[in-house]
Amino acid sequence: MSDSATIDALVCSRAGSQPDKPAVIDPSTRLSYAELDTSSRELAAVFVQAGVGKGTRVGLIMPNGVEWVRTAIALTRIGAVLVPLSTLLTPPELVAQLRVAAVQFLVSVDEFRGRRYLDGLEVNTSTLPALQQIWDVEQLASVTAGAAPARIVDALAAAVTPSDPLVIMFTSGSSGPPKGVLHSHGNALGAVRAGLAARCIHAGTRLYLPMPFFWVGGFGGGVLSALLAGATLVTEQIPTPETTLKLLESERVTLFRGWPDQAETLARHRGDADLSALQPGSLEALLPPQLRAQPGARANLFGMTESFGPYSGYPADTDMPRSAWGSCGKPFEGMEVRIVDPDTGVPVPAETVGMIQLRGPHMLRGICRRSREQTFTADGFYPTGDLGRLDDDGFLFYHGRSDDMFKVSGATVYPSEVEKALRAIDGVEAAFVTNVFDDGRDRVGAAVAGAALTVERLREDARERLSPFKVPTVWLLFSSPDAVPRGPTGKVDKRRLREQLTETIEANQL
Repeated sequence: MSDSATIDALVCSRAGSQPDKPAVIDPSTRLSYAELDTSSRELAAVFVQAGVGKGTRVGLIMPNGVEWVRTAIALTRIGAVLVPLSTLLTPPELVAQLRVAAVQFLVSVDEFRGRRYLDGLEVNTSTLPALQQIWDVEQLASVTAGAAPARIVDALAAAVTPSDPLVIMFTSGSSGPPKGVLHSHGNALGAVRAGLAARCIHAGTRLYLPMPFFWVGGFGGGVLSALLAGATLVTEQIPTPETTLKLLESERVTLFRGWPDQAETLARHRGDADLSALQPGSLEALLPPQLRAQPGARANLFGMTESFGPYSGYPADTDMPRSAWGSCGKPFEGMEVRIVDPDTGVPVPAETVGMIQLRGPHMLRGICRRSREQTFTADGFYPTGDLGRLDDDGFLFYHGRSDDMFKVSGATVYPSEVEKALRAIDGVEAAFVTNVFDDGRDRVGAAVAGAALTVERLREDARERLSPFKVPTVWLLFSSPDAVPRGPTGKVDKRRLREQLTETIEANQL
């Protein structure tokens, strides 16, 4: 176990070894590692004065920025359990997550992008019996701690161990309610550390990451990745092509990690922005042609909230062996992957598609309101619900969700396979496939985003790439990926998508 296996130990180490180096930057503020250490320690004393201590569950609603990082570090270094909450939540969704995680204290902005989070929230009620206090971020900024709480901070931090809980992160599938996933300091930092090389993150990296910090991709892939590597994290509240390009240029960002469609949008708006500092490992739409790989040559990092981010990958600046193209690379050190028959749970041979199960020290510690027996198999594996196969060389190939696959005329359709084919069609920015029940049978439904697309052209191109039974027969067209219905954690809402596709069938029957 590393001697920097808690947040406090890690922050102290960075502040001691590289005090003046920028730790986190947003358009209005920047903090060095020394300033992050000092300011988060001061804020931790304020929390201690209010009654927060080791094991206290504290919710955080705030957009990306320096203040999010400072608050998260202040809480976790004294052993409080951070509960990042989505800025996209509706009031009923927020109440549900506060209740599931038994949040005791809540730190929140009053409003962001038209959403007001604190209206109607009350402490010590039958609806939220655990909730004791609510802080508005501006209110919190005006509070200072006395000498006694400041002295207690170091003692609390010293009592935190790698096995203590760090964070409850909410996740959901494409349908169903979100679940609170619990990670410890040791397992979360171990998971992030195992993936640094695949992400091409090191001490010299200036990392831009647009992913919200309330998702594991933002917290683990951004905040903790930069902290572990001793890198610099660059972020912003609301990414737009204009503001993002300005940040990338002015901060000489070397690594852009995020969503491919965002990189493609930036490339279209690039103009004369100087992005020459970007290095291989960044999303390729922003790299010069000579630095781009052939399609499929680079691994698709693959993971989930339960594994605290990617558990399989390959260095993002390096081509995989030709036989592994299209794969998710290899499982990281410390992660055991096995493929089992979805019905029997019996392990299957290499090159056989089955359900992916995971075991290892970097996996979740548990799920809120679920017993260990409800979460893991008898021998300690976590059933992911994902379908995949391992080849003879140990490379992992993803084949979609086990609960997404369906049969058409007796033949199995894997939505991920159809989605991949549709995304290869010129002009398609995003594609999502699901089954649509009609007249006693399943049909293949597709929601496709992109400008100037027609069903006729999509159907014609799909027929050239897919077997006849896999070609969608029900279509929905969206002008952009942002228009596709999504749930509170940002994942596509397959249930709502299925409803819209069904409405399309009904409308065509009128």
